[in-house]
Amino acid sequence: MPRVWSTLLLLSLPLLAHAGDEKDQIATDRPDFVESSNVVGEGRFQIETSVALERNKANGVRERTYSTPTLLRFGLSDTLEARIETDGRMRLVTDDLASGARTSESGYADVSLGVKWHMADEQGLRPSMGVLAHLDLDTGSGSFRAPGKGGSLRLAAEWELPNDFGLGIMPGVAWQRNDNGERYTSGIFGIVLGKDLNERSRIFVEYSAPQIARGRNGGSLSTFDFGGSYLLTDLVQVDTAVSRGLNKNTPDWSWTVGLSIKF
Repeated sequence: MPRVWSTLLLLSLPLLAHAGDEKDQIATDRPDFVESSNVVGEGRFQIETSVALERNKANGVRERTYSTPTLLRFGLSDTLEARIETDGRMRLVTDDLASGARTSESGYADVSLGVKWHMADEQGLRPSMGVLAHLDLDTGSGSFRAPGKGGSLRLAAEWELPNDFGLGIMPGVAWQRNDNGERYTSGIFGIVLGKDLNERSRIFVEYSAPQIARGRNGGSLSTFDFGGSYLLTDLVQVDTAVSRGLNKNTPDWSWTVGLSIKF
């Protein structure tokens, strides 16, 4: 992973040198859960990559999951983009606290293909809105592979508020399969409050529910998140976020640090 990040930083050097020639500014879908309503623009390409760690302890077992979440965004027009998303390379380390035994498994996560349509700009009380549709492919390896294909449909809505605050919400619905291969439908919801500290820095707090489902389908997941981002240039962003699980179905803690570049 360090080699990948070094390559991305080298690719970004021309952007660092000529940032003043660009009038647009990167807008990412990370590090918060609620997606941006904006698209990257016609003919533009954007990579949003990161490293992430999840920690959980329950029933005498401690788990740590390492991943490399990555999103690739391709501008098809000024209102439409294509997307490829994955949690990338994965590693799960499990410790049995009673026996002291440790096991580990490495592999690759599933890939998701999608589109985002920016359907409306903010005007009056109407928010800026974008619709996201994704098809989740069961392409992962080992235990990181889903039991079948799935999909999701989400609406991202954003309001600019006074004093450089911003509010975003994202309701949605997902179609998945449980461990028995049975298809089920779950809900998605997130709400985020952000604040621009200056032209380069932003912080946020957020409630996210990436899955709202019955117990037999894995139950509901919910977190409280906080973090921030910083623009190295108009086209290069670094960010970080921490999440605290709010119920027994959700990992206790997760942390991510990311790098995003717009070309």
